[in-house]
Amino acid sequence: MPLLDLLVLCLIFFCTSVISVVTGATSLITVPTLLAFGLPTTTALGTNMLALTVMSVGASVPFWQGDALDRPRLPLLIALTVIGSLLGALLVFAVPSGWLPLIIAAAMLVVAGVVLRPRHTVTTAAASPPSPPRLALGYGLTLLLAVYGGFFSGGYVTLLTAAFLAAFRLPFLKAVATTKVINVASSLVATVIFASRGAVDWPLGGLLSAVMYVGATLGARWTLRLDERWIRRLFVTTVLVLAVKTLMLDVPWARLMTGWGPGPG
Repeated sequence: MPLLDLLVLCLIFFCTSVISVVTGATSLITVPTLLAFGLPTTTALGTNMLALTVMSVGASVPFWQGDALDRPRLPLLIALTVIGSLLGALLVFAVPSGWLPLIIAAAMLVVAGVVLRPRHTVTTAAASPPSPPRLALGYGLTLLLAVYGGFFSGGYVTLLTAAFLAAFRLPFLKAVATTKVINVASSLVATVIFASRGAVDWPLGGLLSAVMYVGATLGARWTLRLDERWIRRLFVTTVLVLAVKTLMLDVPWARLMTGWGPGPG
């Protein structure tokens, strides 16, 4: 890959990792970017998973101190995440390759809608602990979202944070911190599966991983001090532009429409 392309990729991945510590949905930008620079879809997903793993480690480090994590539930949440992410990563290789850009673009539009909704930040713990049905819902959503996280991961942390806020009634900061640690497990499992299928560009992934680690570490310390409204507006605008680009240029519509037509009679 030309040096200029590498520099542009590094800049995009760095900025995304800084911002997405709070907003989530990193892969909604990074995967379409890799596709735009010519990587095959499965290789883009696998290389992105490698970078996400290292980025999530960088984002988690500042949260390990104090009580920022939901430590009592963390072991079970990680176990459910490993199972779901394993299934999701394997699902990538079961889906026809022509469908992957369409699925990615659809996920981008759905998660962009979620990000556009006003976020009600919880600054203090809920007065009462979650009921057993809410706990069951939270664990069930953790497993289901992990399947999606292992498959694509675009918006995975965003949706998981929303699930933790609703089901476990966590304060906003604790939900953000806990999802960052969980995403390490999700991305790592998926990376192992992609690597076993030869779908990771190791030199490029290593470079982008280092860039995202630095960005995420800085973002975990800085982003919460910024005006989140403007961050989200810029983020969603970028996601929508990339979604339209993916739908128009990356989806093999002719092949898909032929596939939808009636078979020979």
